[in-house]
Amino acid sequence: MPKTADEILKMIEDENIQIVDLKFIDMPGIWQHCSFYQDQIDADSFVNGVPFDGSSIRGWKAINESDMAMVPDPNTAWIDPFYKEKTLSMVCSIKEPRTGEWYSRDPRSIAQKALDYLSATGIGDAAFFGPEAEFFVFDDVRFDQTESQGYYYVDSVEGRWNSGREEAGGNLGYKPRYKEGYFPVSPTDTLQDMRTEMLLTMAECGVPIEKHHHEVATGGQNELGIRFAPIIAAADNLMTYKYVIKNVAKRYGKSATFMPKPLFNDNGSGMHTHLSIWKGGEPLFWGDGYANLSKTALNAIGGVLKHAPALLAFTNPTTNSYKRLVPGFEAPVNLAYSQGNRSASVRIPLSGSNPKAKRFEFRCPDATSNPYLAFAALLCAAVDGIKNEIDPGDPLDVDIYDLSPEELSKIPSTPGSLEDALENLQNDRTFLTDSGVFTDDFIDNWISYKLDTEVNPLRLRPHPYEFALYYDC
Repeated sequence: MPKTADEILKMIEDENIQIVDLKFIDMPGIWQHCSFYQDQIDADSFVNGVPFDGSSIRGWKAINESDMAMVPDPNTAWIDPFYKEKTLSMVCSIKEPRTGEWYSRDPRSIAQKALDYLSATGIGDAAFFGPEAEFFVFDDVRFDQTESQGYYYVDSVEGRWNSGREEAGGNLGYKPRYKEGYFPVSPTDTLQDMRTEMLLTMAECGVPIEKHHHEVATGGQNELGIRFAPIIAAADNLMTYKYVIKNVAKRYGKSATFMPKPLFNDNGSGMHTHLSIWKGGEPLFWGDGYANLSKTALNAIGGVLKHAPALLAFTNPTTNSYKRLVPGFEAPVNLAYSQGNRSASVRIPLSGSNPKAKRFEFRCPDATSNPYLAFAALLCAAVDGIKNEIDPGDPLDVDIYDLSPEELSKIPSTPGSLEDALENLQNDRTFLTDSGVFTDDFIDNWISYKLDTEVNPLRLRPHPYEFALYYDC
């Protein structure tokens, strides 16, 4: 695909593209878009942007200062595979038209500031991220919440709970057992063709692809593998990943969700995130320390572990996130690091002797996060660890899930709720704000938004399980 504004404009003319779709991300992490007739996009659009009303975007502008501008990035151009009319898609960052400055609450601009901050410190000039987002595919999804009722219902032909159900054509009985959905072949894995279409469609949209497979949980849990990329491109790719997966699933008459814990009593969906920092084209995390890590890498891990309770307000930003982060479901609830150990929140993959492959994996995040904010916050924590030479302590090379309660009590753990994570962010924010990557205004707005629209509304509503516990009191 073209990579410059001039090449994009030439492509629009040469290929007679009538519609240009501009996408941007809102504060919570959902793509928004507006489609323009081709003559509305010119050279100035790539500099000063295309105007739009920002007052209806969650967490952004008041109605009296609503005029904003979306600036398309030509590096993100691809032909949207889900529209009848040939449509060119581009991802945008947001500008303040009054000042010409990047908008301080625009997540994509915040990620760029995180990269600029890394360069300004002299530590490195590139940060690579590799997110691994898991998801469920359901055949039926229903939910409602009113004054007199509240329920959800999800179903999948692969659900183990359907092993005794009468099905059209007969129940064939191939249903993955709970926690045993990792890598079964067909006919137990019913989603092979759909995942292949998802993977190849992502490639058509410019996402560097690797693999796909069934995941651990019953009921249609999956993962597609994409290659690591620089921070902005990695977040752009993840948004395309989610977009393609949801729309291909819809083609199959199914529904895909990245909700961390849609099923009770089985594994949730995470987004294990790999990180490495480079300078001058050379990797900085290879060394002669533990697991062939450099001191820089160990200090980066120290920063992530120290700030993890606050980090989770961005990497695990929903109330449902903390239904996944509980012991017993392969969830990384212990703030420790280890080589090749998936029970630790920071894992050092066994990547061989190639210095360029050396990285660490933060296993806490999930895909309800806004990737631009999550990656920016994670990078800020790592840089803080490097700048201040934060010691991560000793590695924990044991199965943490098998430790006794007394041993576990000595290991820090993740917050138990979104409210706890937000409180940690309130009290531990200077690693984000001193650099200017995040502003106090943004963090205050984030905390307020999450409390007002998620934490407090959930607190007000009775839970269905409370009726099972207390109705006969």
